Amino acid sequence: MEFKRMTVEQIKQNLVEKLRSNFGCEITDATEEQLYKAVALTVRDEIMERRTESRGVRKGTGAKKVYYLSAEFLVGRSLFSNMVNLVNEKNYAQALEELGIDRTMISEREPEPGLGNGGLGRLAACFLDALSSLQLPAMGCTIRYEYGLFRQKLVDGYQVEVPDNWLDGGNIWEIPRPAETVEVHFGGRVEQYEEDGRLCFRTVDSVVVQAVPYDIPTVGYDSSMVNMLRVWSARSPKRIDMPAFNRGQYVKAMEERELAEVISKVLYPNDDSWQGKELRLKQQYFFSSASVQYIVRDFLSVYGPQWAIFPDKVAIHINDTHPAVAIPELMRILMDEHYLSWEDAEDICRRTFAYTNHTVLQEALEKWPENLFAQTLPRVYQILCEMNRRLCDRLWDAYPGQWERIGHMAIIAYNQVHMANLCVACTHSVNGVSGIHTDILKKQTFHDYYVMEPEKFVSITNGITHRRWLIQSNPGLSDLIDSAIGDKWRKDMNYIADLKPFANDPAFRQKFAEVKYYNKLRFSDRLRRMQGIEVNPESMFDAQAKRLHEYKRQLMNALGILMLYNRIDEDPSFEIPPKTYIFGAKAAPGYQRAKLTIKLINSIADLVRKHPRASKMINVVFLENYCVSQAEVLMPAAEVSEQISTAGKEASGTGNMKFMMNGALTIGTMDGANCEIFDAVGADNIYIFGLTADEVERGYASYRSFEIYETNAAIRKVMNQLIDGTLCPEHPHMFQEIYHGLLFGDNGGMPDPYFVLKDLPMYMAAQQQISHDYTDKDLWLKKAVMNTACSGVFAADRTINEYNDKIWHLKPLNL
Repeated sequence: MEFKRMTVEQIKQNLVEKLRSNFGCEITDATEEQLYKAVALTVRDEIMERRTESRGVRKGTGAKKVYYLSAEFLVGRSLFSNMVNLVNEKNYAQALEELGIDRTMISEREPEPGLGNGGLGRLAACFLDALSSLQLPAMGCTIRYEYGLFRQKLVDGYQVEVPDNWLDGGNIWEIPRPAETVEVHFGGRVEQYEEDGRLCFRTVDSVVVQAVPYDIPTVGYDSSMVNMLRVWSARSPKRIDMPAFNRGQYVKAMEERELAEVISKVLYPNDDSWQGKELRLKQQYFFSSASVQYIVRDFLSVYGPQWAIFPDKVAIHINDTHPAVAIPELMRILMDEHYLSWEDAEDICRRTFAYTNHTVLQEALEKWPENLFAQTLPRVYQILCEMNRRLCDRLWDAYPGQWERIGHMAIIAYNQVHMANLCVACTHSVNGVSGIHTDILKKQTFHDYYVMEPEKFVSITNGITHRRWLIQSNPGLSDLIDSAIGDKWRKDMNYIADLKPFANDPAFRQKFAEVKYYNKLRFSDRLRRMQGIEVNPESMFDAQAKRLHEYKRQLMNALGILMLYNRIDEDPSFEIPPKTYIFGAKAAPGYQRAKLTIKLINSIADLVRKHPRASKMINVVFLENYCVSQAEVLMPAAEVSEQISTAGKEASGTGNMKFMMNGALTIGTMDGANCEIFDAVGADNIYIFGLTADEVERGYASYRSFEIYETNAAIRKVMNQLIDGTLCPEHPHMFQEIYHGLLFGDNGGMPDPYFVLKDLPMYMAAQQQISHDYTDKDLWLKKAVMNTACSGVFAADRTINEYNDKIWHLKPLNL
């Protein structure tokens, strides 16, 4: 189907009109901010025209719709992504050039939306893009975080968190929907009363917070399908206490408003304190309740109270445990507001909800103190108690007399509310996000549930949208692929496999190398502009870019660099091809070990930089404030992708897919989606090392990190350098905590629980092989081309089709 697209002249005319009507200026006197907004408004008009074409089709045909609830949607900048999906980026580029408007300047004027942090949020954004491109009816739901997570600054090598004021200039893409505001209640007490012979419940004396919705359009690729990301902003219904204000109590006059609106201020507030836990719980209930209220209203507006068909028309997907409270909230609405019986409401919920698990780490399987939950959400807590009672009755039938097992599986046990158990017990589908991850869920994390309901557990490997991560981020490679195999792959990534024979074509490999080099120059230029750091584009670019956590083992990478530095320092004859190590990561504000690891990496970078020989072979760079727009420049430039998590800990990963799609070779453990990458590219085109997940599991009983320290001289030296002043002479014991944790454990825990020292020798051997292979340019380029050619299986379109076939059962709209 051909879509009406703006011509170059129409784009230029619209831009001029937008500047005149919105800002009263011409191109010659417009500010950069005004130019960006004029371009964005022009693109938004084109999107909303397509939205008008598709609006009402879903309701008119009675099509089922999925609501994807996620605490994060890391959407990234939208301007050029939308141009790509409109398949009109070349007309826009030409129009901007003819008007003398710098495309790079326009891109960098767009604020980076603070709606997410890492892979969880980026995955959700990719899914919404794929749903729209496949013409499947969907809506994403999250919080409109005013300040996002934080903006990361590096000061003397330390991470410093400053507010991310991304909404200061407004968000040109969002559409306010004040008429659809709903109320969310916290605290208070529950009253029972009778009505028409029925026992009813209502909450009184609660604190009311208004949830105000804003919609951000997501246009499908080469389609008129436009789905919405709905973001909820918290607002107090009482804007100001005038009596208190008139008494001169100005702070008190605004207190209620501030307490309500803090809910949508910051992503993932530090939950070390009771107040932090309370705020996180309020955030999760806030957007879950608001979303479920909207879903029910939308259903009623189309079908009326035909509750029997609710699961046939509505799918609600819980992305990790953060929105789990949506399950008892739907129960509350169905029973308390629409008077359904418990049995009917429970059946509807079970058939409506599905759950994706993203982690096997126990600390990430959310639990809430029972008394906090009861105080904050009294009616929802009552419902959870009854859900738990009925669940435990079923578990007793399955596991009679096994109280410990039942307690482990219960929703409420040992004075805690277990959100993962709620999700597994009360949904119709539970999925892992890679093959190995799903196996761990079945065999370990949720084994007892799997024994009861094996049909409920499915495996769906994550995927990324190639539209952003290849077509938009790497236009040079995209055009090169077009010249080799045509452009069908842009619409259907299965066709990217047609590129495989070109790995053996010397002319294609040369062009591939030229594109990679251009991308390295582009990254180097951005790094120079943003951080004042010079890197050698002739060097190998080795990147580890992801959320900073001990299981992701940025620490192992850092210790490996220090070992390499020592060898260069000790052996004047030792040489390697020049290599630039690039780190990009944020550490959670309360995660001190992760923040100390950032300081360690920067201290190693300083050490290397001061060494006459080592600095010619090694450079270490830590990207400040790593985000989507940084990733869009880094991933096309990277040649080695570090995916080195402890086997069995990384559920999937999506950064590994983005790097691979852009022709980077993976060094990694057999963990998460690395296993599928291995299957896709073959053993010759990936560098696998380290313990397997089964070996890690067995190692908990026998591993002694101190034995490695005693028997491996190179490791013993780098460990001693953590505490002997080598890295920080003015504070020689700065990294004592890392040293102690690796050799003696923290607070009586297991030393080196993520097997850093155990895997380090094998990691160094794999790195040595990489350096050797990199010197053979033809060999390396064959491997790189094969990685791109085999990346089709990791497209988000494939992932969404699997979700739809196995879980949602939506029908594409005929537009």
